[in-house]
Amino acid sequence: MRDTACVTDDETARGAEWLGSLDRTVYNDSLVADSDRLADAARAGDWPAVFRVLDDTQWIGVNQWRVGGKSWFAPLHQAAWHGADLQVVDGLLARGAWRSLREASGNLPVDIARERGHAHLLDRLGLPETSSHEAERYTAWDEHLKRLVESRVQGEGFIKPGPLRYVSTEVVAQEDLRPLWFPVPGMYGGFSIEVFKGRLLYVESWSRVVEGSGQAHVITTSGAVLVDEGFV
Repeated sequence: MRDTACVTDDETARGAEWLGSLDRTVYNDSLVADSDRLADAARAGDWPAVFRVLDDTQWIGVNQWRVGGKSWFAPLHQAAWHGADLQVVDGLLARGAWRSLREASGNLPVDIARERGHAHLLDRLGLPETSSHEAERYTAWDEHLKRLVESRVQGEGFIKPGPLRYVSTEVVAQEDLRPLWFPVPGMYGGFSIEVFKGRLLYVESWSRVVEGSGQAHVITTSGAVLVDEGFV
């Protein structure tokens, strides 16, 4: 329960976490610098440097794109683009890289590998086929989650977080994240998101500076329903 706009040196931004702000100024300088180092190394195909950043930094994880960047390429997208060796891809996957993460144009890593002709990566990057019903569910969940985040931030009167890149619920479901933590700068808290039995999205949210601010919502394709409040 921390505000990543003012992360301190003894805190970490690693793990199943979504640092979704598109504004570089809300994060501390070390986090932004590490995101740049990671993005530069991955774009250059310098995999030893990529793994050094990932293994040494306390601020970012393997699914981080360049903060404020336009392409939203994480290291696995760059590995797919370069046609990296399987050992490199396996190293990223072992560190928690999400094969279901899309870049700004909507492409998955496997899409990029296929377009670039890197057939040796297709099996490793491939995902189970998403049915039309599942795709419709994720689209509905995404919209209801976005509305929930916006209503909570505006309703509580927190500092407006600026533009956000919202996490796709497809990622939460496909990667079986239990849960994914989505901190919102200015809220001094955020949103804990997980899928329940493949059919429902369960979201808890709170601010550590507002007593009793905790709320729990269940999101279906029809909308978000408040099921508990007053905790934290």
